[in-house]
Amino acid sequence: MIKLQKPRWVFFDGALRPWEDAKLHISSEAVLRGLNVFEGIKGYWQPDGSFGFVALRRHYDRLRQSARLLHIPFEMNFTAFEDACHSLVAALYEPARNMWVRATLYVTEGHWGEGTVADLVLTAYHQEKGPPQPVDTGISTWQRAIDLALPCRIKTSSNYQVARLAKIEGRRRGCPEMILLNQWGRVAESVGSCVLVLRDGKAVTPPPWEGALESITIDIVAELCRSLGIPFERRPVERTELLIADEIGFVGTLSEVTTVRSIDGQPMPEAPILARLGERYLAAVTGLAPHPAVELSCRPRASPSAIASEAAE
Repeated sequence: MIKLQKPRWVFFDGALRPWEDAKLHISSEAVLRGLNVFEGIKGYWQPDGSFGFVALRRHYDRLRQSARLLHIPFEMNFTAFEDACHSLVAALYEPARNMWVRATLYVTEGHWGEGTVADLVLTAYHQEKGPPQPVDTGISTWQRAIDLALPCRIKTSSNYQVARLAKIEGRRRGCPEMILLNQWGRVAESVGSCVLVLRDGKAVTPPPWEGALESITIDIVAELCRSLGIPFERRPVERTELLIADEIGFVGTLSEVTTVRSIDGQPMPEAPILARLGERYLAAVTGLAPHPAVELSCRPRASPSAIASEAAE
């Protein structure tokens, strides 16, 4: 059983508030229809002691894009969004751990697209430092929805219902992660990350029209590949390619660059290229070896107690 974190503070209704005070009415469209859009944003401690979010502007822009596609108003400008993320993290962070922020825009008022009102809610969770461990995965019987049904381009919780089903299926098969196929039986993505396949020294990932999220992290990894002289290509990936790949990994904000150890019980070979990519990615996001593809929004370390006192007032 996974122990869920319960942070002390949350950004809700325009300010930092105690966790218990963040509530949505049962009649809101966020509750009735699961109407929301969200982003997951990772922050890392930097060598100078500051705390930096990776690609914060790009996450903000994608949140606005998702909101636009679902006709959800979102008027907060980037500066206010950036300030809110940093203020919440500053009230919660610990020097020994990094943090992940979930920025969710919930529809709090309105009915079937009329009179829609939304509220941005930020929650933040601690993440252990260090590289991700290899994982076992399987290929799910559940499929990614098509663009005309539930577009994966919209980062909304509704899109993760199939991921939840795949996760449940995976646990029964001893796989903590699962890969989703699309309606053509080709690879879409994993339940929460993009799939990166290595064949003959070339890195390959499915494009968005195959059912993959327009991933910010995969764009960064593509640039890292070019810097390292690793050919990178976006193209359809057949199911059987997973079984004969030289290396397979998951790429995303939370998974970073995670190596797949086995697929449905079939062991995968060692993954030297993915290991190299993962090391380069972590060096860039932690500021140890900056890369132009990794934009960091950094703030000096603040006093959590002072910020928490202001929030309490």
